[in-house]
Amino acid sequence: MANLETGHDSDFNFADALENYLNDEIGELEEGSIVKGEVVRVDDENVLVDVSFKSEGQIPAAEFRDPAGNLTVKVGDQVDVYVVRKNESEGTITLSFEKAKRMQLFDQLEEVQENNSIIKGHIVRRIKGGYTVDIGGVEAFLPGSHVDLRPVPDMDALVNQEFEFRVLKINRRRSNVIVSRRVLLEEERDSKRQDLLATLEEGQIVKGKAKNITDYGVFVDLGGLDGLLHITDMSWKRIRHPKEMITLGQELELKVLSFDRESNKVSLGLKQLVADPWQDISARFPEGKKCLGKVTNLVDYGAFVELESGVEGLVHISEMSWTRKLRHPSQMVKVGEEVEVVILGVDGEKKRISLGMKQVRPNPWELVAEKYPEGTILEGVIKNITEFGMFIGIEDGIDGLIHVSDISWTKKVRHPNELYKVGDVVQAKVLTVDQENEKFTLGIKQLVEDPWAHVPAAYPVGCTVKGIVTNITDFGLFVEVEEGIEGLVHVSELSGKKTKTPAESFKEGQEIQAKVIHVSAEERRLGLSIKQIKDEEERRKPKEFHAGPQESGLNLGDLLKQASESE
Repeated sequence: MANLETGHDSDFNFADALENYLNDEIGELEEGSIVKGEVVRVDDENVLVDVSFKSEGQIPAAEFRDPAGNLTVKVGDQVDVYVVRKNESEGTITLSFEKAKRMQLFDQLEEVQENNSIIKGHIVRRIKGGYTVDIGGVEAFLPGSHVDLRPVPDMDALVNQEFEFRVLKINRRRSNVIVSRRVLLEEERDSKRQDLLATLEEGQIVKGKAKNITDYGVFVDLGGLDGLLHITDMSWKRIRHPKEMITLGQELELKVLSFDRESNKVSLGLKQLVADPWQDISARFPEGKKCLGKVTNLVDYGAFVELESGVEGLVHISEMSWTRKLRHPSQMVKVGEEVEVVILGVDGEKKRISLGMKQVRPNPWELVAEKYPEGTILEGVIKNITEFGMFIGIEDGIDGLIHVSDISWTKKVRHPNELYKVGDVVQAKVLTVDQENEKFTLGIKQLVEDPWAHVPAAYPVGCTVKGIVTNITDFGLFVEVEEGIEGLVHVSELSGKKTKTPAESFKEGQEIQAKVIHVSAEERRLGLSIKQIKDEEERRKPKEFHAGPQESGLNLGDLLKQASESE
């Protein structure tokens, strides 16, 4: 029976019972464990949580605030907290709400890793070697090599984006988590590849994304399998680089041109999705037809002109002008310019069209041939002087050449500038008009008769001539017999004696007498001999010596006296 005064049962000790109760409850609160508690008080600085210990645990209010700074709990809420430390003698306990969440999250991450599951995360910032990823409050490391299947051109572009990841590694003690996006992409690619390989065939229309652009083509991701779109299969018209048509990441619709199942190589075509503009090309562009086109490209040897979409022809540099000698097509046209051309030739099989620009207008060489037939005498201005001759302006763009050898019949002209200068007006005769080779030759000396034409008649072989020595060489003497007409006395025709050189026996300006031994108007040669005159003189002397006594009746003494006087 209970004692009413004291309020205690004779068989029940309240203090012992309370101690036993508290010890039982406290025994469950182990450091490093997560327990449930009730929020009993909330203020701006701290939140008190009752976990059935001798005293409530005080947690900084910052652990319960959202990113905007608002408290996320109120009195009476049940929360999971982490027991950081407890002091039984003092009856105090230290709790953490954030560490409880972190431990629970690590439990979830380990479960995700064990089950090979997928988790979402938000890329927070870029760091050395990769990125920091927020996964439900835990910062994980995403290595740069695990971001994508291939290097990312702009690493900063991924910041603040959300992706799915696979958990690769967890270290609770260091709170390290490593994740990968590439692993998921590889799995997705392999799955798509298998599906694609099962259905892919030549002639099929497929969709893909441009993943890499090179000089020779574009590699296209078809979904787990890459195909090559070669530059020659991009357009029916000529392009210099794939970047003219395609950008990185562009979505494309393409045709499968070939597929090797053993090597998994796929060739793709873009131009094959539209009709070949070269079909029936000869019917649309017959030879001789005049067309308008746009200059698309210039090269050293000509200009490419687009006649219609996908159809280009070449104007060779030699077909640009009748008269101008071009060093480069840019002297006539520029890219983007519209020009009129004539179809010169079409090769449908090789997809080539030869074009001409000069053929749009009449050939001025034909007009010149009609206007200035051979033998015509004309006047023109000297436009240019070279070592080999002078160019005379005849018509717009057409010059006539007076070769240095056609300046004078008789003068030895070493360079035309000895007699003429640029800008001089000269009269000349048309010698030839070669339309095919575009050559127009003139002559000044042809305006007068060739003085050599009368030389054979005036200086027949055997006659004796007088002349002035104009030049002395080792091989003989040049002798002017009349103005502009020179003969050569070869060294062998100077004298029978070989004791002296021509320079020792003669001097320039000296008058000599010689016999003509060779003459040719065609070769413009007059051969002379001094030796033959001397030989004749010697031959005549004996005859005079023997004939003297018979004719004059002189005796020997008279002859000797006459001989000494003559000496």
